[in-house]
Amino acid sequence: MDRERNYVNMQVNPCKMCMPMGASQALKGFANTMNIIHGSQGCSTYIRRHMAAHYNEPVDIASSSLSEEGTVYGGSKNLKLGIKNMVHMYQPEIVGVLTTCLAETIGDDINRIVKEVRDTGEFDDVDIIPIPTPGYGGSQSEGYFAAIKGILKYYGDRYQAGKQGGHINVIVSNATCEDIRELKRISQILKVSFLILPDISDVFDAPYEAEYNKLNGDGFSRDLIPRAFEALATIELGHLVADRYSPAKYLFDNFGIPMYRLPLPIGIHHMDAFVETIAGVLDMEIPMALTKERGRLLDGMIDSHKHSALGKVAIFGDMDLVYGISLLLAENGMDLKVCATGSKTKGFKEGIERLMKNYKCHPVVMQDSDFETIRHVILETEVNIMVGSSDGKFIWEKDGIDLVRVGFPVHDHIGAQRKLRFGYKGSIRLLDEVVNKLLDQKHRGYKERMIDNYHKEVTKRMEEPIWQ
Repeated sequence: MDRERNYVNMQVNPCKMCMPMGASQALKGFANTMNIIHGSQGCSTYIRRHMAAHYNEPVDIASSSLSEEGTVYGGSKNLKLGIKNMVHMYQPEIVGVLTTCLAETIGDDINRIVKEVRDTGEFDDVDIIPIPTPGYGGSQSEGYFAAIKGILKYYGDRYQAGKQGGHINVIVSNATCEDIRELKRISQILKVSFLILPDISDVFDAPYEAEYNKLNGDGFSRDLIPRAFEALATIELGHLVADRYSPAKYLFDNFGIPMYRLPLPIGIHHMDAFVETIAGVLDMEIPMALTKERGRLLDGMIDSHKHSALGKVAIFGDMDLVYGISLLLAENGMDLKVCATGSKTKGFKEGIERLMKNYKCHPVVMQDSDFETIRHVILETEVNIMVGSSDGKFIWEKDGIDLVRVGFPVHDHIGAQRKLRFGYKGSIRLLDEVVNKLLDQKHRGYKERMIDNYHKEVTKRMEEPIWQ
């Protein structure tokens, strides 16, 4: 097996999505926002399809529809016309203009093009924001944070100094709708105001309505964005992305807002870090309600620990999600065999290895990887359960290794947007799901194994001499 094949651009089914995908997800968390992707029609179709199938909600994304002519002579005309048509049709407050591999390769300057659109005076009430997201520039994680930083920078350049508020910015990576709602619930327990951005909780898990609204008014409001520059602190949940993409780093460098870049609050140690950071910022005691929830998680860990040792686990997907889940499962005595991501960052490998030292786990840590390579390593290390997105289901189909679906995308199950992983409550839910899969494995074929072992024992005794 050639494990290095994925490092020389010979990937088969990469373990990641592209930057425009992540940026599109982030932009949908801002109210009355539309985005247009400057590239071929296939790019926006690919992204819409993945998001609609994962969330089971309609997703509109515009495209500049570059053709052969635009590729050769430049796509400025297409992009300007696309922005104009989209604004007239949807009437958004914010427009995010994203690039693709094609647009970046031919060298289209979207900053100049967007400026020319603004200078017409036709869209003075619309904030049109260029956000470079070349598909080859990184994974969905980089694109996600780049979009948030791009929006903050746009308004930060126009910000008029105001009074500091008593709230905390919470910038969220790789969260489900239920995760966002859990953060809001935790803020109520702590009696602190969270400015959560982006907020997809009512966008991708919207209540049924008889009429379809082309533009979703839910999400983080444009009117709230200036408050981000007046916060007591910024907590960025997702700490592995490079500084140049970090919104928290931007707010710290330009507005002096203290930043805390933390792992996703999954598992008892990472959730403790989140709660203790907030308590430290506000100089407050941790409420008894959260202490009780922590105790329930501990009790659940005690309940399941005798079964957790059955698990030989592979985790794959977004780097921050893999990092968070790996600690939760190691805390509960599972043997981590593989930790894989399609992203490539120095902090991922070093962080996983540092975490696992405390639990005597020595997983194969894979970056910039693809699923064919991951499958070979999974089979080689005798993994018996996988945790990750639906992209790994072909391993389940071919090799019969159970898959607990988390992350993005999940296409072959429903309810991914309602899964809770964050907090003490989400941690125990995820732990229960994984342990129950292991128990199913134990009970599956139990009688057959007992009968087989019985026959082996009888045969062994029959072969033994009567007299010693």
